[in-house]
Amino acid sequence: MNRKAIVQRSRRGMNNSNILLMITIGLFIVMYTAGSIVYADKGFDHLQTFLNILINNAGLICVACGMTCVLLTGGIDISVGALIGMVCMFMAVGIEFWGLSSPVLMILILLIGITFGLVQGLCVGYLNIQPFIVTMAGMFFARGMTAVISTQQVTIKSDEFFVMLANLKFFIPFEIGAYVNSKGRLMVPFFRLPVIIALCVLVAVFLILRYTRFGRSLYAVGGNQQSAALMGLDVKKTRMKAYMLSSFLCAIGGICYVLNTMAGTASQAAGLEMDAISSAVIGGTLLTGGVGNVIGSFFGVLINGTISSLVKTHGKLISSWSNVVTAILLCVFIVLQAVFTKLKENRKR
Repeated sequence: MNRKAIVQRSRRGMNNSNILLMITIGLFIVMYTAGSIVYADKGFDHLQTFLNILINNAGLICVACGMTCVLLTGGIDISVGALIGMVCMFMAVGIEFWGLSSPVLMILILLIGITFGLVQGLCVGYLNIQPFIVTMAGMFFARGMTAVISTQQVTIKSDEFFVMLANLKFFIPFEIGAYVNSKGRLMVPFFRLPVIIALCVLVAVFLILRYTRFGRSLYAVGGNQQSAALMGLDVKKTRMKAYMLSSFLCAIGGICYVLNTMAGTASQAAGLEMDAISSAVIGGTLLTGGVGNVIGSFFGVLINGTISSLVKTHGKLISSWSNVVTAILLCVFIVLQAVFTKLKENRKR
């Protein structure tokens, strides 16, 4: 009986997000199509442009998936950007100064992510401290530890295996989307290892949310914690696991991030938490919890990436315009969420 109630509640949450998801997907298609038409002479319509958006935002996709899980419970995690900065610095210094191998460091980074999330999850789930306060403390801790590890920019050069992973290119088969550049050279579209990692994370989290008891529990807890407890769910444990999963995925995102940058800096990934939150919200995840999915968050990331690419392709706009446009879209989607929530409440009456 309890299991049936959880399934029904989770399905209602997914159905309520379908309209917002369709709006998000439609917005991405319109934006990208418009960019391909307006900037066709600058190569925006090439397949490689889309693949570059995926490459540049692979780490953000992982973080946005974790952020979605936290937001589904009605919580928030503003420590993710600082955590990525810390693991990137840890990786760079570990390789260049401590003489550790990259496989060992990657395992340690995943363990750091799990431990970081466990501590935050215990504070939020079992001590019932406000998520914003807990994760703000986590943000300050991670930023501080990044500077403790090193205040200088550290570039990864000495680990041949890691450099090889960073330079791996996976070319699109049959030269689909290939084109001849201005120098007469055939350019075959490619993507890198972080894209594969990010897409695997996306699929895994999607399956977890849709087909596992834990995933359905996240929707139920975010929908109504009291009702979830009455259905026999362990609300505290579910919230704790959500923060553990978020930090674990953030650690994976950090590995993707450092594979792209091949460096660690004290200010790395500054503001990434806001990119992750905005991507999830634009993707249809309610800030109040209980509604959302990672497919929407994925398209939210693509929208943010498309905006940045359009600004760069234009060439005469400063990068801050991408933040302005993202802020406007975020406000629009928050208003849409409020409208749909109000309509939902009216239907219940």
